[in-house]
Amino acid sequence: MILNKTDAYYAANVFEDFFSNFNRIDDYMRQIKLERVNTMPYTLPGMGPENDMFAKFDMHPKDMEFIISTAHRDQFMSYMDITTSAPVEASIPGKMMNWVVREKNTGLVIGMIRFGSPTINSRPRNQWLGRPLDTMNAEVMKRFNASCIMGFNIVPVQPFGFNYLGGKLLASICTSHTVRESLNKKYDSNICMFETTSLYGNAKGGVSMYSGMKPLLIGNGQTDSNFAPLINDNNYRTLSDWFIERNKGESLVPKDASSRKLKTQQKMVSIIKNSLKEHDMEAYNKFCKVFIDAKGLTQQKNSYYSCMGFDKQSVKDYLNLESDTIRKADNFDRFSLEGVTEWWRKKASKRYENLKSDGRLRTVVETWNTNAEDIDIIR
Repeated sequence: MILNKTDAYYAANVFEDFFSNFNRIDDYMRQIKLERVNTMPYTLPGMGPENDMFAKFDMHPKDMEFIISTAHRDQFMSYMDITTSAPVEASIPGKMMNWVVREKNTGLVIGMIRFGSPTINSRPRNQWLGRPLDTMNAEVMKRFNASCIMGFNIVPVQPFGFNYLGGKLLASICTSHTVRESLNKKYDSNICMFETTSLYGNAKGGVSMYSGMKPLLIGNGQTDSNFAPLINDNNYRTLSDWFIERNKGESLVPKDASSRKLKTQQKMVSIIKNSLKEHDMEAYNKFCKVFIDAKGLTQQKNSYYSCMGFDKQSVKDYLNLESDTIRKADNFDRFSLEGVTEWWRKKASKRYENLKSDGRLRTVVETWNTNAEDIDIIR
């Protein structure tokens, strides 16, 4: 498809006007989130999902116990929408399991975890395995898909995360035998590797809530980053409908395509570039510069993995089809749910006691639908 000059200018301006508002990724996230806040369902005082969030801040980590339950998508998303700064979609391609974690004594929510299928291409994983996945080899891909899982979203409610190292608690749970056994049962799989990435990477000096989590979770480098973030919901919907009209009523990508929003935006950008290149090289160069700058908003993210209590070399050999056996590591039992919780409890107790003695303990629940302007933790 080639747009006429007027249409090409119009579509290009939508992207240029949007991305001109941002210099940093957290500025972008905050604006997207504040726009979505306005579409959240209204609830009567005392009846919203924010009332399920942990708020008993005189409770010491040594007195806490935790229960994990799978959550219906609507409930899960209601908690995610009011907690996380990053825009979160209700559905993801491939595997998906949504967990809500509660403090057992109070019944209050301390965080959410969403598991999903890992990305096929990951530079840190490729380096760790010694080679990229052979995507043309059906046996390689079958084993990879049955063996690896990704922490798509690991989100502590705030200020539980700040006061009690809630992100480390949730991430440690992700490496546990409980997770592995639940996924194996649901998908008839043989999970032996967990992966996740930090929200920030190079902009935070390599530090994230996953730092200092050995031996449960190990950093293995930074991901590549060569894409622009998505435009906001209103612009996307308007421009998507506009392109469909000019494409004889057909969507730019198949309706059942995975990552459909991302692929649709990429197709839009390609059409705009080709059209401007034909009509106006100065406008084309300007548009290309906008996307070079927009790519600068995204970052290399810190990548982390866990072999979930199995011997690392045996997991490598298994994924590379060099062995059909996965061996337990010497610390296999440490990855029980009780073991990873106790690992967290020691760190959280020290954190909590220091904050309390310094008078820095936070005691106000932070949710985007109640006090968005006061939120300063991007999560």
